[in-house]
Amino acid sequence: MAKLYVNPNVKKGHLNPELQGHFSEHLGRCIYEGIYVGEDSDIPNENGMRRDVVEALKEIRVPVLRWPGGCFADEYHWKDGIGEKDKRKKMINTHWGGVVEDNSFGTHEFMELCRQLGCKSYINGNLGSGTVQEMSEWVEYLTFKGVSPMADLRKANGHEEPWKIDYFGVGNESWGCGGNMRPEYYGDLYRRYQTYVRGYDPKAPIYKIACGANAGDYHWTDKVLETVFDHGSGFMNGLSLHYYTLPTGDWGKKGSSTEFDEKDWYRTLNRTLFMETLIERHGAIMDQYDPEKKLGMIIDEWGTWYDVEPGTNPGFLYQQNTMRDALVAGINLNLFNKHCDRVKMANIAQMVNVLQAVVLTEGQRMVKTPTWHVFHMYRDHQDGELLESSVETGRIGLEEEFMVPNLTESASLGRDGKVHVTLTNLSLEDSAQIEGIFADASVKSVKGTVLKGGMREHNTFDEPERVHAEAFGDVEAAGNRVNFTLPACSVLHLEVTV
Repeated sequence: MAKLYVNPNVKKGHLNPELQGHFSEHLGRCIYEGIYVGEDSDIPNENGMRRDVVEALKEIRVPVLRWPGGCFADEYHWKDGIGEKDKRKKMINTHWGGVVEDNSFGTHEFMELCRQLGCKSYINGNLGSGTVQEMSEWVEYLTFKGVSPMADLRKANGHEEPWKIDYFGVGNESWGCGGNMRPEYYGDLYRRYQTYVRGYDPKAPIYKIACGANAGDYHWTDKVLETVFDHGSGFMNGLSLHYYTLPTGDWGKKGSSTEFDEKDWYRTLNRTLFMETLIERHGAIMDQYDPEKKLGMIIDEWGTWYDVEPGTNPGFLYQQNTMRDALVAGINLNLFNKHCDRVKMANIAQMVNVLQAVVLTEGQRMVKTPTWHVFHMYRDHQDGELLESSVETGRIGLEEEFMVPNLTESASLGRDGKVHVTLTNLSLEDSAQIEGIFADASVKSVKGTVLKGGMREHNTFDEPERVHAEAFGDVEAAGNRVNFTLPACSVLHLEVTV
C-alpha cells in the first residue's frame, strides 16, 4: 500500500490560476470554425463566438488566453485585423496550411472572447517582422484612455473605453520561426521593444514576457538573462519556455494519436515527465540572476504533438485526444503546481481543434476531450495554496530507458477551504492501493471524481461521452486517514474536508 502524505498546515506557495492557462493561434480550425464562426453563422453564437465552445471553456474556468500565436504572431500585423470586416486585408497563412487568413478575427474579437470567457488576456507581439512603432501603437490602441491617434482609432472602430492587457509577449520563438536569432541579439531587441510597451495605466501594469528557450536550450536562457536581466528594473516580468511531448522524440515521425502500443504509452509519459527536469534546470539558471524568484517562468506552449489525423491538412495539426493525453495533462498540471515558486503561468497548446485540444468541433457538433475533463477536475486548485505533500511510488514500464513512477500528485488548500488532492496512475495494468495521511488533521468528509479508461479510448462526435469523469465513492475515512484504490490508467481528484 502506497502512503500519500498531505500536511494541510504547511503552505508551500500560491497556485496562480494562470497555471491552467490556454493558447489559441490562427492555425487550422482553432480560431475559425473552432471558436469564431461569425455573427451570420447558423451555429448559435454571441458576437460570432460559438456558444457551445464558450460554455465548455467557462466550465473549466479558463483563467488566461494567449493569442494570436505562436509562429503566426511574428507575421501578424494588427492593423490588418481592425475596422470593417469586408475591408480588412487578406493574407496567406504561410506557417499553417497555406490557407487564406481574412483577418475577420482581430483585436476587438479577441478582447470580446476574453470578456465572454471572463479570462485574462495574453497578447503576443510581432518582433520578428514588425516594427517598434507597430508594437507600441498596438499597446496604445488597446490601453490608452486619453487623446491620441490610436485611441481615437479605437473609438472610431466602436470601442470607446480602453481594454486591459494583462500579459504581453515580446516576440515568440525568436530562436526559430520568430527570426532565427542568437540569444544576445534577441536580448538587445527585447530591451528596445519592451521600452515602448508602455503602461499607460499605473493601476493596470502590463506583465512583460521575454522569449525563452526551446526545451533544453539552456544556453538561450543564460544568454538572454545575461543580456536583459536587470534586477528591480521592472522591464522583464517573465521568461517563456516551450516543450512538446513527442512519443517518438522524432519531429519527422511523431506517431499516431490513437494507434499506439504499451511501449508508446510509457515512452510518451516518460518524455512528458522531462518537463520537471526542464523546470529545474532552467530554474537553476534563473536563480543565478533572480534568487528571490521574482521573475516568472511562463510555460506558454506545452502538450502532446502527434502526426495529424489521416486525411486532414498537415498544416492544421488536428489530432485526436485519448486517455494518454489525459495522463499527460494530469502529470503536467501536478508538476506546475509543485513548482509554483517559479512557474507562474502555463498555456496548453491549443484550445480547440489543434494539438492537445480540450474541445473538438465538426460543423454544428462539439466534443469535450479527456484533456477537458482533467482541467475540469483540477480547476479547484486555481488560486489555492500549495500544500506540503508526497506519495510513495514505484518504477514501472517496459524499457529501462523509459521507466516512469507509477503515481504523481499535488495538493492544495482551495479558496473554498477544502483540501484538494489530484493524483495520476500511470500504470496500464495495476491499480494502486493508497493510504492517505493528513498530518495534524482530522478528516471530516471526502468525495472524489475519477477519469479512467483504456489507453486508446477517446471521445468522438458519435460517442461524445465514451470517456468522462465519474463520481469516485470508494473512499474510507477514519481519523486523519483515507484509504482508497486508484484504478489503472486514471486521474483522480479528491475533495477533503479537515
